[in-house]
Amino acid sequence: MLYGILAAIAALFLSAALAALLRGPALRLGITLRRRGPRPVPLLGGVAVTLATCAVAAAGHAVGVTPLGGRTGALLAAGAAVAALGLVADVWGLKSRFLLAGTAVAAACVVPYEETGAVGGALAVGFVACAAFAFRSLDHADALAGTVGAVTAFGVGACAAAEALDGLAVLLSVVAAALTGFLTHNWHPGRIALGASGSLFTGFVLAAAAVLTRGGHGPLSTAGVLFSLTALAAVDAVLVAVSRRLAGRPLLRSGPDHLAHRLRRLGLTPQGVTVLLGTAAFGAVAAGVLVHTGRAGASAVLWVAGSALVVVCLLLRVRPYGQKRPTCTTASMTSSQVSASLRVRNG
Repeated sequence: MLYGILAAIAALFLSAALAALLRGPALRLGITLRRRGPRPVPLLGGVAVTLATCAVAAAGHAVGVTPLGGRTGALLAAGAAVAALGLVADVWGLKSRFLLAGTAVAAACVVPYEETGAVGGALAVGFVACAAFAFRSLDHADALAGTVGAVTAFGVGACAAAEALDGLAVLLSVVAAALTGFLTHNWHPGRIALGASGSLFTGFVLAAAAVLTRGGHGPLSTAGVLFSLTALAAVDAVLVAVSRRLAGRPLLRSGPDHLAHRLRRLGLTPQGVTVLLGTAAFGAVAAGVLVHTGRAGASAVLWVAGSALVVVCLLLRVRPYGQKRPTCTTASMTSSQVSASLRVRNG
């Protein structure tokens, strides 16, 4: 217990220090994300989170205080591989299908097939890969991915502790602390972002850890708990997919159509959006933890699912794409030319 607290404190300060150190090199090397406005945002925050998590977890394993064990060690190694793949995407660019394939391969290496079976294992691999990508999409707003990730890590860690998976529980507390340290630099206005490296690492580790904690439980209850633990990321992904489908836009074409974008259009501040969505994530994660520990029935998951459906339906009414810009020909016409054109068309 004491080591878990010390490990979390170490991860928090180490992540914050690494994020501060990596910001300058990222700017000099041009590893940045340009959002609205001229201010470039460095993308190496995920490297800080990954390095802090791996360093603290490896130190605890080396001194024998909290041995990671086979599954937890494999999970951390696979997560580091996913983070490296995301870093390649941040630095040189990588198509999403290659990122998804690499994440799925990593997930296939950590799923407990002896407990899930072949079909359940395949579904678990798909869940982990999709959850990792859903967390990646949350990095569209300052502090959002880090806040939701930290809340989810605490929840999954509580589930792991309830199953007496001490090594996994400590690892998740370290992840939560590393994300908290990163948030000291990512709160609006963010000075550094997670990037694909950090967001994929966070989503992968959390989703895979949730799958490990649910080993041996029924498939229906497991599906409900896994949904509750990742509900906010799932809502964002579904909202974006449905919105782009209805608008006839390519699914992988970025746009201001995520949860945070729509809430900003409704008048919320960036900080208000993060607090609101973080609170929503906490409620959904708490429901998942209560169902997992037997303190609440399956109806809690139904409430989460129903709330998610209502949110998607309501926010679909917020138009994210705006009006089409006038063509160059029309925009270059003077008012007198436009009037003359209309008189000709009307005879």
